Amino acid sequence: MLMIWTHIYYSDMSLFAKSRLNLMQLKTLKKIILLVAILYLFIFSIQLMGSSFKLLGTGFAEALIQTTANPVIGLLIGILATSIIQSSSTTTSITVGLVAGGVLTLQGAIPIIMGANIGTTITNTIVSIGHVGRKQEFQRAFAAGTVHDFFNILAVIVLFPLEMGTHILEKSATVLAGAFVGIGGIKFLSPLKAITSPLINLVKGWIHSPVALIIIALALLFFTLVQLVKIMRSLMLSKIEIFLDKYLFKNDFTALLLGLSVTAVVQSSSITTSIIVPLVGAGILTVRKIFPYTLGANIGTTVTAMLASFATLNPVAITVAFTHLLFNIFGIVIIYPLKKLPIWMAETFARITAKNRRNTVVFLIIYFLLHIVPLAYFLFVD
Repeated sequence: MLMIWTHIYYSDMSLFAKSRLNLMQLKTLKKIILLVAILYLFIFSIQLMGSSFKLLGTGFAEALIQTTANPVIGLLIGILATSIIQSSSTTTSITVGLVAGGVLTLQGAIPIIMGANIGTTITNTIVSIGHVGRKQEFQRAFAAGTVHDFFNILAVIVLFPLEMGTHILEKSATVLAGAFVGIGGIKFLSPLKAITSPLINLVKGWIHSPVALIIIALALLFFTLVQLVKIMRSLMLSKIEIFLDKYLFKNDFTALLLGLSVTAVVQSSSITTSIIVPLVGAGILTVRKIFPYTLGANIGTTVTAMLASFATLNPVAITVAFTHLLFNIFGIVIIYPLKKLPIWMAETFARITAKNRRNTVVFLIIYFLLHIVPLAYFLFVD
């Protein structure tokens, strides 16, 4: 009799354990589905923000690019134009088109492309600000958002005077472009644009004001950021961290290749680098781990301009596109061995900015003034 009751007891316990396991699996599945939905909205918010900025400023950005008078002004124009339209791919594609049309010279285009690399990093910073309410999380996210800035700034500091003195990028790109002249137009569809464009077009059909669209995009961006971090934390971060460390970010080469591949496919380094910021903010990845990933994104973002240049069949335009590629490759060759410097700069700057509310406010004021002052100069002085 005792054996029968014991068997019944353990059978009931086994059924209870299985039922509990199934319930946990169901909850995990729901969280994964919710994570995918939130991730879609996060990407949608970035795409909507970029699309809205383009409505607001593509024409103005193109006019800016055409006003370049000297290399330093060209560099500033590249930064400003890309900050306005939130896409280095768009800036370089416009530049390629202007060169192909004879409006802009090759020498005038190169500084603009260098500036575009810096201007595109504003999206990362906006994303990191979404973590501002949580000090440690904000510090990590802010470092992840700005390490891309510091790499691009250091690359420009080294390569801009080198190019002005030796024209090494121009000469190298001219040789490289010679092998690709006459290829013809090649088109490539971004899957992310394909899945987000219908919703973006729907929203833009309802709301015609670019400013209103930008506000909606920012509000959705910050909301989805909070939800992403919450869901990722509840999905057993240790397992996610092991997966990322073991496969996607197991070494610098795989991380760089991942950043390059994803950016080449989605045709937006802003999305590629911004999507990694919440992972660092949540403590899943470190700035050190994602640094080579951002370098890969820098190379991947050159694909769009290269495709645009092939479509022009113009040797000079193709040279401009390859200049962008070589600028990023040379930058990696020079700065990567010194990778501790941009990482240290980003982490130190993040620590100071996140120290207290006053520091955060001061940073935000200075950061946006750096974009507003040049804009005011071109609007009212030039």
